[in-house]
Amino acid sequence: VVHAGAMSGPGNLMDFLDEPFPDVGTYEDFHTIDWLREKSRDTDRHRKITSRSRESVWEFVKSLLDAWSGWAVMLLIGLLAGTLAGVIDLAVDWMTDLKEGVCLSAFWYSHEQCCWTSNETTFEDRDRCPQWQTWSELLVNRSEGASAYVLNYLMYILWALLFAFLAVSLVRVFAPYACGSGIPEIKTILSGFIIRGYLGKWTLLIKTVTLVLVVSSGLSLGKEGPLVHVACCCGNLFSGLFSKYSRNEGKRREVLSAAAAAGVSVAFGAPIGGVLFSLEEVSYYFPLKTLWRSFFAALVAAFTLRSINPFGNSRLVLFYVEYHTPWYMAELLPFILLGVFGGLWGALFIRGNIAWCRRRKTTRLGRYPVLEVLAVTAVTAVAAYPNPYTRRSTSELISELFNDCGALASSQLCDYVSDPNMTRPLDDIPDRPAGRGVYTAMWQLALALVFKVVITVFTFGMKIPSGLFIPSMAVGAMAGRMVGVGVEQLAYHHHDWIVFRNWCRPGADCVTPGLYAMVGAAACLGGVTRMTVSLVVIMFELTGGLEYIVPLMAAAVTSKWVADAFGKEGIYEAHIHLNGYPFLDVKDEFTHRTLATDVMRPRRGEPPLSVLTQDGMTVEDVEALIKDTDYNGFPVVVSRDSERLIGFAQRRELILAIKNARQRQDGVVSSSVTYFTEEPPELPANSPQPLKLRRIVNLSPFTVTDHTPMETVVDIFRKLGLRQCLVTRSGRLLGIITKKDVLRHMAQMANQDPESIMFN
Repeated sequence: VVHAGAMSGPGNLMDFLDEPFPDVGTYEDFHTIDWLREKSRDTDRHRKITSRSRESVWEFVKSLLDAWSGWAVMLLIGLLAGTLAGVIDLAVDWMTDLKEGVCLSAFWYSHEQCCWTSNETTFEDRDRCPQWQTWSELLVNRSEGASAYVLNYLMYILWALLFAFLAVSLVRVFAPYACGSGIPEIKTILSGFIIRGYLGKWTLLIKTVTLVLVVSSGLSLGKEGPLVHVACCCGNLFSGLFSKYSRNEGKRREVLSAAAAAGVSVAFGAPIGGVLFSLEEVSYYFPLKTLWRSFFAALVAAFTLRSINPFGNSRLVLFYVEYHTPWYMAELLPFILLGVFGGLWGALFIRGNIAWCRRRKTTRLGRYPVLEVLAVTAVTAVAAYPNPYTRRSTSELISELFNDCGALASSQLCDYVSDPNMTRPLDDIPDRPAGRGVYTAMWQLALALVFKVVITVFTFGMKIPSGLFIPSMAVGAMAGRMVGVGVEQLAYHHHDWIVFRNWCRPGADCVTPGLYAMVGAAACLGGVTRMTVSLVVIMFELTGGLEYIVPLMAAAVTSKWVADAFGKEGIYEAHIHLNGYPFLDVKDEFTHRTLATDVMRPRRGEPPLSVLTQDGMTVEDVEALIKDTDYNGFPVVVSRDSERLIGFAQRRELILAIKNARQRQDGVVSSSVTYFTEEPPELPANSPQPLKLRRIVNLSPFTVTDHTPMETVVDIFRKLGLRQCLVTRSGRLLGIITKKDVLRHMAQMANQDPESIMFN
């Protein structure tokens, strides 16, 4: 018997992480990353760079480049996300107007752009100019009458169907991952899950194009949620340019968290709200460094969008408002009532939408996504055209509902009975009795509200890009505007009531209906998503209404309380559970009194745990173990008799190590002995070359004892981002708990189907 080192000569035994081979440290699709390992690898990388930086000037420059690479990635993300958002806004504006007519002077102009340069436009008919022609004027040279209305109606429906068909076809053929909002999947990816292709180049391209098409089609959806997905695709694209991020999944997720902030920044023109949204709603791991970089990415994205100026008003958003009246304490009651409405709507919508999506997944309906999209588009277009508040784009509708009524306002919502003797400034108009136009608008808004509430349930979740922010805000804004007009008229006609006496005198401008619309929008968006802090910041950045933070906070908190009474999940968490993604929500509490031994595998009556022994196993034995099982990794023990734990080896790295050893190391055959120690075992003189696998073993796997409470285990998995945890007693291996086991156990304790957790 001779020592194996003597057989091959000194230095011939290869350690395959001393000379890294391709794909080491990577993960397979639909698997979870090991956060602790990624963190350790990045620390080692940083330590090497720091030590080398003292060796030469070039190495010092390389260390500086490495340190600044994060800021470079943020700059690129902000520039591309802002540019794409600006292009999307301009394209949506043009294509939405294309359903109603075309600009003869330049067909690529929207209605508003077409009439900007017209000399024939008057103040009364500011939306009419000879250069812009409706389809009836263009085709049959008629602008009034039944035939013109019917022709415009048909053209509206046909354009909507064409846009929707192109969108669903592009998604289905080129990028299936481009459908939906993207936020549930991004939350899951940021928690450490791998979904290859979800943030790829094709997904970015198709999502950008189809987002324009679906928003222009008039469907009850928005572009704001999908813009987060678009920005994260940009983040993933630029991460691949720097090895610091491309080779470390944990570091890549820091970039994606910042990209999500940039996405919200350009979606709403709210850079600070974007950072808070990433922190509160989507990010799983958010260190201080990521906070600074998110802020920088959101700033660059907002600056880029402002440079493009897609709305033509020198502002970041379409919803900017200026109110000239303060709010009063007595108004908190209707604000809170709007919060209650938002919470009820949020809970109702989540239940209805999840029930419909589950039906889509489990019945034949899901086999015909193109027909479903066309059917919903046809119903939406047919029902939306007759009502002016559903015919226009949802963003324009919200903008009109938010606006205060001034002397220059042309909206039907501002058709009040004016006092001809009024000599007050134009921006200080007192409350007046509602005219016929206001009452007509109230009926139309009520019908539009019912329509939006119903159709959004069936629209969100189809196989097209679909955001939920704008439809939710539209529902709340319509309800809020109606409540605001009601309070305004009540105050005008009953100003002597004790409620109004102190702050609403005759001739005073005391109630702002647009403020109620803003509060209602925040309440409904909060009820659906369960956001609070980031929601309030987004709303005041979105509208510029800084002094109305208290009403927004009151509505947001009330909305969350009411919605939570019917279920703790927001819409994104509900879709995560519907799709079976392995997501451990930091908001969930585990209060059951179970122990690690109740959850670990193997359970009583199951075969013993598949393990690797420290030495004595051949390459053939290891390959047979890999072939006969589908586990993601194997504990390494001293021997089958003692089962004292040594470490943990990942399945993927075992396969790669053996494959590369056969290719690159002479003498490694199926009968070669594998060993996981520093010193090779003593082998007979005629034995084949042994294979050292020490460096692919994690020698410090996370372990708990069999009597550790599951409450602690869940907390450990959640806060450390573990893939698996080994269960021991006195150093002896008893079993293993994976993230999937934890999720199944939590589902079982909540009386849900534990088999709904589909992925590894």
